[in-house]
Amino acid sequence: MALSPTALLPLADDLYLWKPPRRGWGLANCGLLAASDEALWIDTPYDRPLAEAFLAESQRILGGRGIARIVVTHANGDHLWGADVVPGAEVIATREARHHIEIEPSPQQLRELIEGAGAQSPVGSYLAEHFGHFDWSRTEVVAPTTVFEGELELTVGGHPVVLTSLPSAHTTGDLIVQLPDHGTVFTGDIVFASTPEEPGDHAVHWAGPLENVIQACEGVLACGAETIVPGHGPVLDPAGLRAHIDYLGEVRERAHALHARGVPAVEAARAIAGEGRWPGLGLPERLVVTVGTEYRHLNGTAPEPIAAVLPEMVAFASRPHSF
Repeated sequence: MALSPTALLPLADDLYLWKPPRRGWGLANCGLLAASDEALWIDTPYDRPLAEAFLAESQRILGGRGIARIVVTHANGDHLWGADVVPGAEVIATREARHHIEIEPSPQQLRELIEGAGAQSPVGSYLAEHFGHFDWSRTEVVAPTTVFEGELELTVGGHPVVLTSLPSAHTTGDLIVQLPDHGTVFTGDIVFASTPEEPGDHAVHWAGPLENVIQACEGVLACGAETIVPGHGPVLDPAGLRAHIDYLGEVRERAHALHARGVPAVEAARAIAGEGRWPGLGLPERLVVTVGTEYRHLNGTAPEPIAAVLPEMVAFASRPHSF
């Protein structure tokens, strides 16, 4: 089932949020800075139909002006793959994000994985349910044209836009986008937000360790921004981000305690889910990835390919609280 497009929501003068119509895998927040003489996108939707909807809404705000630059908070497809609807735009990312594209499954590979798993298999059924509504048939992955390390400051219509690269966290190539004139930070996927009014999903972190994710979130708080736009989920204030930091700290603490007891990673994820600390969060199977990433750092072992993690995650989704 195709996803319905959504409207742009104003955050501040000239700054807008494109928020997906619902929560779930691959549904990322995107931003538009529509200054007087130029425009900037912050991240892009996952597939071409959604990206075209974001572009149409952007053009409604911009009139005849185009999108000159796109900042990509990291190289996962749900933040990058929509860039091909703006040909010729400067695409800005961290140097590590460009390297990450080489290990990220391509749109074609992801389609083949979904089709090859078969709708009757548990993995195929899960992929069809959570990814089958995306249309990558016309998607071409656009490589970043500008990469940097450390910090990069842009000026868009007189507004400063400060990009800061992060140590390995959600991926190995994350950045945050600070807009000081607007009191706003776009965090990318170091934050998967949730509020009582708008529940979100569990965080999923592929690179880690969680201490780096927590430190990155603390750095966002230190920016002094009052408006925090996560990679997924509702917009937060500083108190909401502090609550997310507490969540990350609890996951980290429990993972370390269970690791010390010799509990295997998947069983540790089940145990943490079974404690019922966050009943409103969806997709608890993501704990398999995040806890597995933390265990990998504790054990000093190499990351597993996504295809190897999928069966464990899907099995967890069918019985998340058994231990």
